[in-house]
Amino acid sequence: MLTNKEYHDYRTHHGHNGQDGAYLASFLLNRGYQVYGTYRRCSSPNFWRIQELGISEHPRLHLREYDITDLSAALRLIETTKPDENLQPCRAELRACLVRSANRHGQYNRYWSRVRAEAIRAINPRIRFYQASTAEMFGATQSFPQDETTPFYPRSPYGAAKLYAHWMTVNYREAYGIFASSGILFNHESPLRGPSL
Repeated sequence: MLTNKEYHDYRTHHGHNGQDGAYLASFLLNRGYQVYGTYRRCSSPNFWRIQELGISEHPRLHLREYDITDLSAALRLIETTKPDENLQPCRAELRACLVRSANRHGQYNRYWSRVRAEAIRAINPRIRFYQASTAEMFGATQSFPQDETTPFYPRSPYGAAKLYAHWMTVNYREAYGIFASSGILFNHESPLRGPSL
């Protein structure tokens, strides 16, 4: 998701059709922002959450097909929207898909953080970005409750892939001095969560 403070526009890029992204897009539209959402090409786009919130036809919601693993696509997207912030509140697949397609799912969750960070570094290092990490990075931890100092021990392809994205976010922050942060999210339920098999 991207925000431009000069124009008070907020543009969402990744995850607008997921639970968190749909709620965030709705919140931002209600505050008067422009929202740009991306979605992966697939046989049947999954827009039920933004339809449920009544924002799928909103005049300030703009949807674009986008390959989250393609650096050239990320460069074009950031170049055309000129954001101040890029937020990504999403996960790529349902748990049932993780086992059947762990390699593809791992690729999405590993590389989109690096691709976005690299596009930001190349176009405008002042753009701030947020990586939605997951409590699944803790995995089989023996420490309860977990906090920022708890060691990571992922036990799923999703947790391992998100750990890579988490550390890439840290790497771009430390190596290039860009504003890059991760939020470690635990499961949070709502009517928009959908199945988690």
